[in-house]
Amino acid sequence: MAIRNIRMFGDPVLEKVCKEVREVTPRTMELIDDMFETMYDANGVGLAAPQVGVLKRICVIDVTYEDPILLINPRVLETSGEQTGSEGCLSLPGKCGDVTRPNYVKVEYYDENMEKQVIEGTELLARALLHEIDHLDGHVYTEKVIGEIRNVGEESENTEEE
Repeated sequence: MAIRNIRMFGDPVLEKVCKEVREVTPRTMELIDDMFETMYDANGVGLAAPQVGVLKRICVIDVTYEDPILLINPRVLETSGEQTGSEGCLSLPGKCGDVTRPNYVKVEYYDENMEKQVIEGTELLARALLHEIDHLDGHVYTEKVIGEIRNVGEESENTEEE
């Protein structure tokens, strides 16, 4: 396993649509292992293959640091509700912005054995799933930010002060 370089905002690879994975090879498994190691090393909760320069429909997520999730060829089946919250990205370190996304998502994907699975998530997991799937389609969260992108730790203009 190895820590890979994370592509930064502005890198053209982050604007490209990824190709579907047809089979999981040893090289694909090495990529997946590296993605988990890279995500954990960067203290992230998700990482998509284009963020490490690979245009494949693969993303990894772990919102609890206890339940790693691998998604190959994920596809959103259903969403509902709405949540607005601060969102950041390993490709834009130290920055965040308020983004409105569905509060619930249902996603179909394939596991490392290329067996079809379904995952449902709410709140942070829903946000992470949708954020990473956006990466696979060449989109970065900055396209959806309400207001300004700010430095992590700065107060949101959309947050009411007590």
